[in-house]
Amino acid sequence: MAKDLEVAIVFADVVGSTQLYDKFGDTKASETVASCLDIMKDATFQFNGIVIKTIGDEVMSTFESVDDAMGAAVMMQTRITVDSEKDDAIPVSIRIGCHYGPVVQEQNDIFGAAVHTANRMTSQAKARQIVMSGHTVEQMSPELRNQTRQIDIATVRGRLDEVALFELVWQPEEATSMLPTIEWETKGRKAAKLLLNFRDSTIEVSDQRKSINLGRADDNDLVVKGNLISRIHAKVEMRRGRFILVDQSTNGTFLKDAKGVERFVRRDSSELDEEGTIGLGQSEKTGSTLTIYYKTIEL
Repeated sequence: MAKDLEVAIVFADVVGSTQLYDKFGDTKASETVASCLDIMKDATFQFNGIVIKTIGDEVMSTFESVDDAMGAAVMMQTRITVDSEKDDAIPVSIRIGCHYGPVVQEQNDIFGAAVHTANRMTSQAKARQIVMSGHTVEQMSPELRNQTRQIDIATVRGRLDEVALFELVWQPEEATSMLPTIEWETKGRKAAKLLLNFRDSTIEVSDQRKSINLGRADDNDLVVKGNLISRIHAKVEMRRGRFILVDQSTNGTFLKDAKGVERFVRRDSSELDEEGTIGLGQSEKTGSTLTIYYKTIEL
């Protein structure tokens, strides 16, 4: 009998398994893949998940919560990375995708659009990445959500809208470098507000409004339409009197100061100068209709 559920669906697969067989032979490669599958299944059980099925070099699992799914995913990545670095081991890596949504369970399998979305997350992941949809991030605990960052936008079969792609930063050295360290308490100016001017509109970032989104989607605080601009392209945040641009786009953001010195930010962050311009997706010349102008107002 079919049963409706809402679960976190995880796909984990071995990257480049075909090349492993070509390079190391059937016996060694099959042993390595089998070891990876055992780790994936064990990590699933450790975090109260259910292994739905194994498909070649891939494991499909479900979890009641996204936090449990991410715990299992991190364990999979960590254990396989450690094993891969042993002297007698074949270098191997996995990629993981996750989506939280409704499914229909029939006997020992699950079906539904959410399964296709989870599979799409996996296809977008690179080696050693854990990728999930924006909806999945919304189901996380606040602590875990702080370890995610948006990396792209993707289309999914059966859906008319685009899906925001996020990755979980699970490696400690990456988690500590998600944003550059800024010495907030060192000498230097502090500003009361930042004014952004785009065409005939002006938007303010200050203590009353500490964060705004920029992009081509109509629900952004500052809407800028362009072929190279992502739906949610970047955000500007106020942090202790400093203003930080955080890029979340595919094509990056170009920042130019008052002297014309330009720097490129992609899936990273950078402090804004006293004044300058912002180009979403491409370098904007002064006078361009897509140029955003900004200026800080000091205390």
